[in-house]
Amino acid sequence: MEPAHESISIRRQCELLALPRASWYYRPAGESDENLGFLRLLDEQYTATPFYGSRKMKAWLCTQGYEVNRKRVRRLLEKLGLQAIYPKPRLSLGGQGHQIYPYLLRGVPIQRVRQVWSSDITYVRLQAGFVYLTAVLDWFSRFVLSWRLSPSLDGSFCRDALRQALRWGTPEVFNTDQGCQYTSSSFTAILKQNGIAISMDGRGRALDNIFVERLWRSVKYENVYLNDYQEIPQVRAGLAAYFRFYNYERPHQSLGYKTPAEVFGASR
Repeated sequence: MEPAHESISIRRQCELLALPRASWYYRPAGESDENLGFLRLLDEQYTATPFYGSRKMKAWLCTQGYEVNRKRVRRLLEKLGLQAIYPKPRLSLGGQGHQIYPYLLRGVPIQRVRQVWSSDITYVRLQAGFVYLTAVLDWFSRFVLSWRLSPSLDGSFCRDALRQALRWGTPEVFNTDQGCQYTSSSFTAILKQNGIAISMDGRGRALDNIFVERLWRSVKYENVYLNDYQEIPQVRAGLAAYFRFYNYERPHQSLGYKTPAEVFGASR
């Protein structure tokens, strides 16, 4: 994006990039500098120890020299959408009346590409707020098929990511959590139209979607925490470069030190 471009307006640039203008002009709602500092600390510590609840987080902050009461810690964890015990960001909550599907993958060996794809949502911090990130991942190859950012939890960015992923083919099973973004008829209809079996994590069972959880850990430690992004366009550009690296250059031990693209059979 070039705000001062001589001939192409911001509106036209957004159209060419398929970027809603609201995403370009959006400025996250502010928190106090102190709370933003706590949000950063809690986000990093949760990524390292997702089993910490508000009591342990409060105790950990005290060891770092911060005196903060548990009520405040609990509120900030809720703001991040984080819940202890199971390492699962509760960023996608169930929708009333939405259909829940059973988990189809317990004990199923993952043996080929396009056997299982899955999607999830995580929080990405900015210097003055946060945005949400979703991605679609092939379980066998760990290849990131698509990703999208959004300033809100509106389900449209999850549907956009799904449609983009389907350009790589059609999986046998698509797995998500039970959040309203995924249980909505507008999302499941896309899967049904493509003949894809729908699988959903058991409630409170983050490890049902462990491959995406590992992806989020890599994204945060290898990119987000190192770059301290300020604005959505910076996050978008930074993550675009990271996911190219992740797919095409970063070897995975679990893949015999091949890249996800090599295993998936994708070319640049």
